[in-house]
Amino acid sequence: MSRPPLPPFTRETAAQKARMAEDAWNSRDPVRVSLAYTEDSRWRNRSEVLQGREAIVAFLSRKWEKEQDYRLIKDLWAFDENRIAVRFQYEWHDAGGQWYRSYGNEQWEFDEHGLMKRREASINDIAIAEKDRRFHWAAPGPRPADVAGLGRDPF
Repeated sequence: MSRPPLPPFTRETAAQKARMAEDAWNSRDPVRVSLAYTEDSRWRNRSEVLQGREAIVAFLSRKWEKEQDYRLIKDLWAFDENRIAVRFQYEWHDAGGQWYRSYGNEQWEFDEHGLMKRREASINDIAIAEKDRRFHWAAPGPRPADVAGLGRDPF
């Protein structure tokens, strides 16, 4: 199985890979998202470490049960050969209706087929008022191209 664009990445293909990941994650479909990873992909997400597509599907299923009305924006930070780093923001609310904006960074490493074999994510959550939300497109689904990205200073 191949998942273009393939390494080595250019600025354009690395940005395309980040946007494809954003669109997939905004689908909130754990199986769809898992297909971008190698069968034995290794993850660190916050303090949780997992390996393999089955573990990825289980993790994402739990995540999106908790993080309701999830909407994500990713922005290319850096790239080199078969590695990409992104920064991101996403908004969600819990079962009690409290909204959050989560900020983070991810480091990705890809195999020669364009599948991600390693993902490391560091994420922080900040409680926000619903009126302070920034991401309002219909979800699940990809964000419109004209939705503001990460250019705003989050602090």
